[in-house]
Amino acid sequence: MTRQITAFSNPLIKQIRGLREKKNRRAEGLFLAEGLRILTEAREAGRLPEVLLFASGHRHPLLDALIAATEAAGGDVVETTADIIGKVTAKDNPQTVIGAYRMFGGGLDDLDRGAAPLWIVAQALRDPGNIGTILRTGDAVGAGGLILIDECADPFSVEAVRASMGAIFTQKVAAAAWPDFVRWLRQGPGELVGTSLKATHDYQEPRYQAPTFILVGNEQAGLPAAYEAECDLLVKMPMLGKADSLNAAVATAVMAYEVINQRRRIGFSAG
Repeated sequence: MTRQITAFSNPLIKQIRGLREKKNRRAEGLFLAEGLRILTEAREAGRLPEVLLFASGHRHPLLDALIAATEAAGGDVVETTADIIGKVTAKDNPQTVIGAYRMFGGGLDDLDRGAAPLWIVAQALRDPGNIGTILRTGDAVGAGGLILIDECADPFSVEAVRASMGAIFTQKVAAAAWPDFVRWLRQGPGELVGTSLKATHDYQEPRYQAPTFILVGNEQAGLPAAYEAECDLLVKMPMLGKADSLNAAVATAVMAYEVINQRRRIGFSAG
């Protein structure tokens, strides 16, 4: 049954607000997602919140469906005020619906590399917005998921989840140390393609083999030399202006679309 909470001092509200901090997300095993659209996409992907908060006076058929599904799964549904929602999300113009979800993801052994022709691998990315945007790109191109190497920003942070626009719920997410990733990769098929300013190949020259693992490095430092040496291919995108590189998430999107467009062209020619 839906219950009402109108006091910001309520322990549940304080708990949910605390999920904005990484230490609390790890302790609770929960993370926040905001907005009816993203929460609906989560429901369609088979994931429901353990706690659902919505602002009074903002009912919608999609919200009604979300409430019914959450209650049926044993989740906690809370009607509250827009002011409390704003304090929880720390936004001036907050969404009217937020959910606390059980964290998921795992290791490399949980991935089926044959499930998709394209995977994205991110090494030491620090910007949660880049992580979320890369997840969104992965969803758009039908990637299998995102593999985080070394110390990356938290994909379950509010900023990353917001930037993913719901793709956090549709993409596999795994984390691994570099040696473990290389060992796993070489145990089966897979072409590791790194982006590097040192590359001699234009990104459109090679014919990428499936499954393709696109490896993107840290926003400032790029890929370490040892990581580049492990790649089957190193490619670069032409820079025709004064900038010497693209944003990590943008470069990932350019690469991902080149890979899938090659396969689309092959499919068209075969047809």
